[in-house]
Amino acid sequence: MGELLGADELARSSVVANCAMNRERGPASYRRELGFDVLGFLAGRLEERGAVRWLDLCCGAGRALSEAAPVLGSAAELVGLDLVGFFAPAHPRVRLETASIADWAPDGPFDLITCVHGLHYVGDKLDALSRAASWLTADGSFHANLDLAGIHAPRRPLAASLRANGFSYDARRRRITCTGRHTPRFPFAYLGADDRTGPNYTGQDAVTSYYDHSPS
Repeated sequence: MGELLGADELARSSVVANCAMNRERGPASYRRELGFDVLGFLAGRLEERGAVRWLDLCCGAGRALSEAAPVLGSAAELVGLDLVGFFAPAHPRVRLETASIADWAPDGPFDLITCVHGLHYVGDKLDALSRAASWLTADGSFHANLDLAGIHAPRRPLAASLRANGFSYDARRRRITCTGRHTPRFPFAYLGADDRTGPNYTGQDAVTSYYDHSPS
């Protein structure tokens, strides 16, 4: 571990600013990457309740949202968040915002929150998980890719802490999920991030996050 980067330095990192993992993905690839039928879930919510909200974190160009909008109709509110903000022309019913997960706050809860390969470039990954879980509706669903090799923390307590905080983790497929709004409390203190650790399992350079036990 070399010198760790803080949030501002990490945001300027070429690894983070130029990440290409999710820039042009459509809804079909979300099903493949997350093992979850995004459009089917949203359509089901619409049928049950007449309205639905989807937040796509690290949304890249926002293509998946814009392709979903005409399929789901006007009762679906679709929001994309990306640090880079290099968006494709969006469907009129899609809202795309440029911000860090750590700094952004929603204007209400979401039925679905996704993050396709975006957590690989986030510094404080555990905080991002906590924030996403707290932005769900009472029975909302969160789905993301997560590589535990990119989190340096006491390994056994980390896995146990994810479970204790309501997350399910598929180690083979490197997917993390949770259901229902809650506010996780992880017993780790964030130290900083390293953008020089090289490629992760995707073949793309990624950011490694470092933690220690929380003093509390």
